[in-house]
Amino acid sequence: SDPEPKKATAFAVGILWFFAHQLIGVGNDVIMKYTGSTLSVAQVVFLRFAFATLTMLPVMFLSGMDSFKTDRVPLHVARSVLLACGIALYCKGLAAAPIAVVTTLNFTIPLFTLVMARVFLKETVDATRWIGTLAGFAGVMVVMQPGAAAFNPAWLVVLLSAAMFASLDVLNKVFVGKESFWAMIFYTALFTTCIAAVPASLAWVTPTAAQLGLLAILGAGANLLLFCLLKSFSLVDASALAPFRYTELMWSAAVGFLVFGEIPAATTLIGAAVIIPSTLYVVWAENRKN
Repeated sequence: SDPEPKKATAFAVGILWFFAHQLIGVGNDVIMKYTGSTLSVAQVVFLRFAFATLTMLPVMFLSGMDSFKTDRVPLHVARSVLLACGIALYCKGLAAAPIAVVTTLNFTIPLFTLVMARVFLKETVDATRWIGTLAGFAGVMVVMQPGAAAFNPAWLVVLLSAAMFASLDVLNKVFVGKESFWAMIFYTALFTTCIAAVPASLAWVTPTAAQLGLLAILGAGANLLLFCLLKSFSLVDASALAPFRYTELMWSAAVGFLVFGEIPAATTLIGAAVIIPSTLYVVWAENRKN
């Protein structure tokens, strides 16, 4: 049997898992944008991760009691603080900005990761990757239009959330290895629920049955998102998947238009045309170095 067709099939299946991951992500964005318009951000974050924790419990029990073992509680707490802040800011951004803008600005995560790896991990970054990073942030300026009348300072929270998610990536780089994957997802969801509980209780509004149903789907979707991503990573190299990350802009622009009647601004598309090649270059240079 020829390994080439098998490799091609694995690649195609891996890409399909990756697209599933993206579509679930865009679906989650829609739910967060919709529920975040009537419930507080803290309450959305709390309920999202409470449902994520509950839907993880059967998986944990089926995997055996060993999957609950962890000797890295401080790491899970640190991850959860970053995740709670990142998702809260992201949810705030979704309330203020069109979905296509949020997706485009979120493409800057690899650029923030590169800067933070330089600062915190003392990784050497060559000139070409700095140029790629600066070009990417120039694209952000095109989307944000800081000097124009259309500038909305509320959109800055999306960039802040991207910085939080990049910090999470850097933290994962430092602590990669010993922890089981299920324990990582479960404890991160559990501690994020605990962190969001206090601010959520202070601004609590009794959710309707429909809102609770949507947030339960959001919680399960958050776990499913990771599952699809890991399935794609098991079949295709992360570096090979990098170019496909940007198809998410097509899904989010289409969903933003169909669900919320949002038409992407020309500046969003031009900015994306600058940000996408820049981050692709940075990711490509990073992989070549490794």
